[in-house]
Amino acid sequence: MRRAQRIQDLVTRELAPLHLELVDETHMHSAPPEGESHFRLLVVSDRFTFLKPLARQRLVNGLLAAEFANGLHALAMHTWTPTEWFDRGGSAPESPPCLGGGKTGDGVKG
Repeated sequence: MRRAQRIQDLVTRELAPLHLELVDETHMHSAPPEGESHFRLLVVSDRFTFLKPLARQRLVNGLLAAEFANGLHALAMHTWTPTEWFDRGGSAPESPPCLGGGKTGDGVKG
């Protein structure tokens, strides 16, 4: 099973999200595209209702500890309650371009 599917299954099972988006952004970084090492995750769940943003992110990081230990390098997270999701119009911001790993501002390796 691929990493993306494992992440989706685990988050779905543990957080029962109203909405879930998982985008593999590995191709935007200095990493092999097949490595599934960089993701953007949007989770909308009632489980976040009484948690502060940092506690939400810690919860998700804890769920994915095994993935981080086995090659998951970066996870951009949006962890929202249903109210926050609807207040934001049902969409999350896109990730900015990666400038790390020897890339220049135009996305080309320097």
